[in-house]
Amino acid sequence: MGIGRFYRWLSERYPLINEKITQTSLPEFDNLYLDMNGILHTCSHGNSGGMLHTSEDAMWVDVFAALDLIISTVNPKKFLVLAADGVAPRAKMNQQRARRYRAAKDAAELARQKEEHRLLKMQRKQDKAAAKQEKNLSAPTPGGHFDSNCISPGTEFMAKFFRHLRFFCEKKLNEDARWKDLKVVLSGPDVPGEGEHKIMQFIRCAKSDPHTGRNVRHCLYGLDADLIML
Repeated sequence: MGIGRFYRWLSERYPLINEKITQTSLPEFDNLYLDMNGILHTCSHGNSGGMLHTSEDAMWVDVFAALDLIISTVNPKKFLVLAADGVAPRAKMNQQRARRYRAAKDAAELARQKEEHRLLKMQRKQDKAAAKQEKNLSAPTPGGHFDSNCISPGTEFMAKFFRHLRFFCEKKLNEDARWKDLKVVLSGPDVPGEGEHKIMQFIRCAKSDPHTGRNVRHCLYGLDADLIML
């Protein structure tokens, strides 16, 4: 869910908790856990809400390039767990509905303002050459708006993403030597629960297994500040 401005407050109050890592300074890890929703939000629209790519295919390339970079940097030895948000509990679902409604309403208002601006610019053009050039305004550009509501369980966008993700993992397991000893766990939007909670449940189950051992080194990557609480 995230906690607004918590990470910023914590970093300003205790700056030494943050440490820049390098490939040489990074410790070895057995298991790597990735909250996929954070990666999707960052690669699709960033913090501005605008589209970062001219096409969906370009966005997928960016998503899996970022994913490959994180995995190759951490280089887990045993498990790779990729989890996305599934259907939330009822109490959280009510909050999500309100938040997504506001996001959709804001997106519609932004689209209306852009259309008004486009029509106003066309009215100011007198010659046919300028009017012809204005027709290209309707084409998608990197500055367009990305509907972040599609990054939700049950959408076609998430179903397509996990089809791509499954193919990516199968390809890596077959072709990449660094993946040959890895066990990959995918927990998609069809599995109930938020991604970070599913990850924590996996860690708790692994810790309670006597065959797994308690000396497993875990690395958890996500953008929600509530991961600190978990």
